[in-house]
Amino acid sequence: MILVKIHKTQFRDVVAVCDSDLIGKKFEQDDLQLNITERFYKGKPVDEDELVRILRDAEILNIVGKESISIALKAGVISKQNIITIAGIPHAQFTTIQ
Repeated sequence: MILVKIHKTQFRDVVAVCDSDLIGKKFEQDDLQLNITERFYKGKPVDEDELVRILRDAEILNIVGKESISIALKAGVISKQNIITIAGIPHAQFTTIQ
């Protein structure tokens, strides 16, 4: 299952997308750390169609997890160059803002 949480800010919305099985976990590799907190990532469950719509409308994305990243790649929202892997967990941050 994939979770989406939209953080409203004064200027832009930040969309956090996460595979649900990663919530509450922390991953470390070398000097990198990925802390998948409930506060930031735990949002509403979405199906693939809704996720693609949300991703395509977003200006700032933060995506974690194999399933979430796979859908974002397939939808053409991110490219492989946007992805880093920390302890086997793919993570991407992306913005459309120039």
